[in-house]
Amino acid sequence: MANIQIRKYQDDDRESVKEIFTLGMSEHVPSSFTHVLKQPPTQMLLMSIFCALMASSKSFLLPILALTLCLAGVRQWVVYIFNRYIDTCLKKDLNNVKETYLETKDSCFWVAESDGRVVGTVACLPAENSPECLELKRMAVRRSHRGMGIAKALCRTVADFTRDRGFSAVILQTSVVQTDAQKLYEHMGYKKIREFVAPERLAKIMNFTLFEYRLDVQKAGKSD
Repeated sequence: MANIQIRKYQDDDRESVKEIFTLGMSEHVPSSFTHVLKQPPTQMLLMSIFCALMASSKSFLLPILALTLCLAGVRQWVVYIFNRYIDTCLKKDLNNVKETYLETKDSCFWVAESDGRVVGTVACLPAENSPECLELKRMAVRRSHRGMGIAKALCRTVADFTRDRGFSAVILQTSVVQTDAQKLYEHMGYKKIREFVAPERLAKIMNFTLFEYRLDVQKAGKSD
């Protein structure tokens, strides 16, 4: 991990942090689209449309065109959902990193810097429903700098901070489509403690599952 420095967030990092977050979240659109297509309600809807148009038109062309338009519409819906989430985050904590993470007790925000360029981010703050834990947030690494151990180093930074502050564990949430993140956290010693469907109505229909992980830092050993 040559030429990589992990340091606290500075005001000049603001636009880079927003860019890394936006790009990282946007990468999950294809896998989320695939997840939606695999769900029974989606498949039933598409099959019903195809069969109805096939029966009424006596032609393959119209049903195929209709399914193509439906698939394009589903993908645009997924893009809309992600863009709305990204926009919400950019207007909330990522628009006030200093206030949210650096001026709040037991919270912090770090960036990973390579040759003067911000290439990764991570943050933590007290967990709302687990007073003995800190929650890891905003983990992201530029695609061009993945595979260099940056994400692992950022995870260790949060674990060390949590331990030094006297908390017993780090917790985090990730989604069913973020498979690389799941592998990273499990490699770092995190244990999956809960699975639940996101509370939004459409998320429930599409079975969009969230996973909660926990790392007991007072017991955790070092990972390579």
